[in-house]
Amino acid sequence: MSVQEHRKVRWGVLGVASIAVRRAIPGMQKGEWSEVAAIASRNPKRAEETAQRLGVPKSYGSYEALLADPGIEAIYNPLPNHLHVPWSIRAAEAGKHVLCEKPLSPTVAGVRQLLAVRDRRNVKIGEAFMVRTHPRWLRTRELIRSGRIGQLGAISGLFSYFNSDPENIRNRVETGGGALLDMGCYPITLSRFIYGEEPTHVFGSIERSPDTNTDQLTSAILRFPSGEATFTCGTRLVHFQRMQLLGTLGRIELQYPVNPPDGQPSHILIDEGKGAAGGRVTSETFEYLNQFTIQGDAFSKAIRENGPIPVPLEDSVCNVAVIEALFRSAQSGKWERPQDFL
Repeated sequence: MSVQEHRKVRWGVLGVASIAVRRAIPGMQKGEWSEVAAIASRNPKRAEETAQRLGVPKSYGSYEALLADPGIEAIYNPLPNHLHVPWSIRAAEAGKHVLCEKPLSPTVAGVRQLLAVRDRRNVKIGEAFMVRTHPRWLRTRELIRSGRIGQLGAISGLFSYFNSDPENIRNRVETGGGALLDMGCYPITLSRFIYGEEPTHVFGSIERSPDTNTDQLTSAILRFPSGEATFTCGTRLVHFQRMQLLGTLGRIELQYPVNPPDGQPSHILIDEGKGAAGGRVTSETFEYLNQFTIQGDAFSKAIRENGPIPVPLEDSVCNVAVIEALFRSAQSGKWERPQDFL
């Protein structure tokens, strides 16, 4: 089917979350396979104003009304973390395909609920890890598999921002806040994606905020059959993102690995590793591409062609198992097995 022949998938958006309004909706509106046809909010006026501002044709004053619209084929769910599973289930029960923001669920049990409704209703449900469809990460995996830096043995990541607002959903335990769920899920999925394996054991260390009780500083070690991945993420630190991939012959570095600056090209730095201070460093440059456009089109195309979606629930359940194991490890002080949560 050519791009000219297909009909765009009509999307509805649950809520007016910042990530939806600032990034996902504008990105999807640029897509060749996606059309944002409606948006809903519990506040009808806010839904209407947001729809008008973004050029979305329809607005609804309740999530239920959006799900009842027979013209909507797929739902983008950017609601707070604790609402991901219940509203994704309701969307699937209404016969809609669902692209749900990360983290899909804080527990494997939640993902299994989604698996059950997906199979019963015969819809597609996926997790919105936009990094997994970006050409830069696809190229990074290709470089690793080609042996460009030898045998991959270590991945290291740092992810941080400063947010001390106790009312912000990222700082509320009851809404699924905290560093691990908000940021740590990224190095987990990317490490699994790059290694092409599941970690056998993980170890986690967590420092909780005295005023919100969310994890404000979390570090982790993931032990894979082929190597290790480590990361630190924090919600009370300077804004920063970086990932390094070290092999036997060289190193790859990705600056802004999750959120490359808008409108600017992004890069993969490849260090040949010829000396302690680094060897010849080359760079592969990628012209600016909107991650949310790519993600929306990939999911929409999978709907139209009945193909595989980028991050299916089978992948999500493994990612969440690692998250659960890290939370347990931080309590037990021991290595834990993600397999025990599956």
